[in-house]
Amino acid sequence: MQTPPPPAAPSWTVGDITVHRIDEIPLPPATGPWLLPGATTDVVSQHDWLRPDFADHDGTLRLDSHSFAFVVGGLRVLVDTGIGNGKERANPAWHNLRTDFLERLAAAGYSPDSVDLVILTHLHADHVGWNTREANGEWVPTFPNARYLTSRAEREFWATYDMDEPRRQMFRDSVIPVEEAGLLDLVDVPEGGVEIAPGLRLISTPGHTPGHIAVELTSRGETALITGDCIHHPVQLARPAIGACVDIDPARSEASRRKLLDSLAGTDTLLLGTHFAPPTAGRVMAQGDAYRLSPVPAASR
Repeated sequence: MQTPPPPAAPSWTVGDITVHRIDEIPLPPATGPWLLPGATTDVVSQHDWLRPDFADHDGTLRLDSHSFAFVVGGLRVLVDTGIGNGKERANPAWHNLRTDFLERLAAAGYSPDSVDLVILTHLHADHVGWNTREANGEWVPTFPNARYLTSRAEREFWATYDMDEPRRQMFRDSVIPVEEAGLLDLVDVPEGGVEIAPGLRLISTPGHTPGHIAVELTSRGETALITGDCIHHPVQLARPAIGACVDIDPARSEASRRKLLDSLAGTDTLLLGTHFAPPTAGRVMAQGDAYRLSPVPAASR
């Protein structure tokens, strides 16, 4: 029996740019209480706009793993590479996956050989996994014709960090092979951000990790911003003080989140959440002394 093709990738239009969401997996319900312990069911229940899209009626948060692909400035770009297949991971939800991520990516028009640039918002296991794939018992770059890019501050931080074995394993299988292939570029990202191609900017959003970046796209007067992990879930718009249990610097992470949300509130900028469940995208609206997300549904192409 023939395997059906992957479903069409959801997409959003930003001027002349079409941003595709490349799905990997929904994350299990236990992810929310672990990752965002401050987002209790009582907190979630106080914000009706989170349900049913971003939280279940019992207050369980919905979180996904996905990437974004688009063409800008003549470059075919992928932002973050998810968890990956066949990776040995301490988190059972990430361990030894077998997903059709690459098939979904190709179906959206981005075969691995065609990707020009891979932007890594930070170097965590669920953002670098598809950097590599296994070939003849070795981990090799999945996107052999691409430059992989992350912030210099990010790579230099981990270079001197006292890693536990699971993190060392992640670097061995998903970061170091890219470096050894000469494909990893490190970029200085000042506080005001840096343009790396026409219509493509990296925005400094430190705290979750010291060199964390968000990604801004601009075309024909329209703008979108890809969060990375400076915002894991829309509940953090309603309660910006809620941080992730794995934030390296929680206070700085909150400050980056508040600064970013304040800059977006009331604008037409499309916010694309790297872990937001469908509808994934929306516009930031001020609500009291915090914010909410007004969803913008995707098209399917």
